[in-house]
Amino acid sequence: MKLFKHLFAILFVLFSTQAFAELTPGKDYKLISPAQATSSGNKIEVLEFFFYGCGHCFHLHPELAAWERKIPKDVDFAHVPTIFNPNWEPMAHTYYALEAMGKNNDLHYDLFNAWHVSKTDLSDESKITAFLAKLGVDSQKFGAAYNSFGVKSKIMRSKQLTQALGIRGTPTLVIDGKYLVTGLQPADTIRVLTALIEKARKERAGKR
Repeated sequence: MKLFKHLFAILFVLFSTQAFAELTPGKDYKLISPAQATSSGNKIEVLEFFFYGCGHCFHLHPELAAWERKIPKDVDFAHVPTIFNPNWEPMAHTYYALEAMGKNNDLHYDLFNAWHVSKTDLSDESKITAFLAKLGVDSQKFGAAYNSFGVKSKIMRSKQLTQALGIRGTPTLVIDGKYLVTGLQPADTIRVLTALIEKARKERAGKR
């Protein structure tokens, strides 16, 4: 059994090294220069910049959700609703309002599904509120959260991050404030994400 575990560990390291070696800067990922500070402390920060109305975000979501269920313990993952124009702002408010209510995990896919499958109109607060009410969300509590100072502060922070990190499209992943991944197919996105987390892990270990 010990021999088997030892061989497995060797194969895992070889596989991880190979996956990292196959990455091509400028193709698989871009360097963020200068690198930006993270808010994840000792953990490796992964941010997903997304918009519910983005078709590519919708297609990435199942792969990313599967990865998140097995997220390494030293990784901190967060969604960042992105606002490239005023029409995107209501859904950013929605994300942060549901986060404040503790309902994001339950309704994240429902909002993607409403946009891309049911073709539900979620263009303003009243229509979003009516849709969420059908899913059991208290309209008064949602409205209070939607228009709260805390949510408005997070909206401002999202805009600042988008500009500071040079986000130009969705979905975009940013790993540890240094590496930007965008424009790949879902499976390739997860492959590159996994390899860059390992790269960031080694870099952090080297600074200790």
